[in-house]
Amino acid sequence: MQYIGVDLGSTNIKAALYADDFSLLGRLSVPVEYDRTGGRVEFDAEEYVNGLKGLLKQLSGLKGAEPGNIAQITFTGQAETLVVVGKDGKAMIPAISWMDERSVDECAELAKQFTPQEIEATTGQQAVLPTWPATKILWLKRNMPEVYEGAETFMLLKDYVVFRLTGVKNADMSIATFSFYFDIYEKKYWQKMLDAIGITEKKLPPLAEPCSVAGPLTAEAAKECGMTVRTLVNNGTLDHFTGMIGTGNVEMGGVSLSTGTVMALATMASEPVLDKNCGVAMHYGFLPDTHVMLPVAESGGVSLEWFRRTFMEQVDYKQLNEVLDARKHPTQLIFLPYIVGTNAPEFDTEASGILYGLRQEHDVFDGAAAVMEGVAFVLRKNCECMNEKGAKIDHIIATGGGAKSNCWCQMQADITGLPVVRPAELEAACLGAAMIGAVKDGKFADFKAASDAVVKMDKRFEPHRNADYERNFKRFTLLYQASLDASKIK
Repeated sequence: MQYIGVDLGSTNIKAALYADDFSLLGRLSVPVEYDRTGGRVEFDAEEYVNGLKGLLKQLSGLKGAEPGNIAQITFTGQAETLVVVGKDGKAMIPAISWMDERSVDECAELAKQFTPQEIEATTGQQAVLPTWPATKILWLKRNMPEVYEGAETFMLLKDYVVFRLTGVKNADMSIATFSFYFDIYEKKYWQKMLDAIGITEKKLPPLAEPCSVAGPLTAEAAKECGMTVRTLVNNGTLDHFTGMIGTGNVEMGGVSLSTGTVMALATMASEPVLDKNCGVAMHYGFLPDTHVMLPVAESGGVSLEWFRRTFMEQVDYKQLNEVLDARKHPTQLIFLPYIVGTNAPEFDTEASGILYGLRQEHDVFDGAAAVMEGVAFVLRKNCECMNEKGAKIDHIIATGGGAKSNCWCQMQADITGLPVVRPAELEAACLGAAMIGAVKDGKFADFKAASDAVVKMDKRFEPHRNADYERNFKRFTLLYQASLDASKIK
């Protein structure tokens, strides 16, 4: 049999087709077009679905593809994007992207009704943000009452795509986590939040376990996708979680590190979760009745990209890494990578970037190394925080753009004291999604067996802790606190 993994991304929709032995037969993508007029961020949900169908048809026509033997299509991707579905089963208005911030006032209103402690103990989240669909629904009630009243179902994007291919409405609980109206511990919709935004459960899809099969392709969808009605559609799970599966992080001990624009970490939480106010973002996991710690630090690759763009525009990443590979680390410089403020684990909006220790002998490459070390210090702080809250991290699995740098991976190992392993497949979301389909199809007994058979590692970086890094980490911590104290001076 063959398996397809689809990543419903914010920038592109990506789809990959794998043979029975999980060799890659083809990977295709199509861009997502946004309307950003009036400060909003929207896109046409029907065009999005049609673009996906066209992509799947192209994939099924590739050399080696066997449309009649595609067992499952499994979805992953963005979580919070809201689709308002009318009685005809189509989107009533453009999909409201998770990037859209129209609901700032509604956030303030909800923040007055719910304490941070109640929010975290119910949703696993730590702040009321305009990202959450609950706030967008309240905005619709205030500003587009005809749409709000006429809505048959409020759905999140991945669930809507599954519905359009199968005719089945359900809500993957790992995605419902991001709705802000789902209780991740009781596995039910949060009635108090539904009351606050003025809807009932009848306006929402029935809840479903992640990685469960929604149903077969409808006859119409099968024709449009170049497949047959024998192909099943799997609800899949969150993109961070398919990334875990696609890199073999399916048991306690590993932490998946994605260093892209932001730095995201994901590790299995100990069960049962005893402290629902642990201070670490918690999510309903990809396995039934499990949870995943998922802190996100905005000071990830954005810090290095800002430094390179601002101070060394003529140097590309290949050259940067070649120079740094040949240099001794660490430097005497300390960089606080808080150029975009708020970051896990502290969530201090007053934090800002600092480059400390500059001398005339330093050059831009020393500065770039300090930036990379600073991001690794934030990684260490998050790993230590998660361990304090019950995680048992013994290795890091590096993915994303930052994982391509041997120098950065070695820094991360040295600074955290944990081995860093790099998978052969750095873009693991589609692979992990396809593996879900294969497990549910019975090809593998479970995700551990699938990982053992499919996931290959490219390189392992062993930690070499040294006094210089420990000194720099202590200075980093002191500088961070000093910067907060300085910000209070008026």
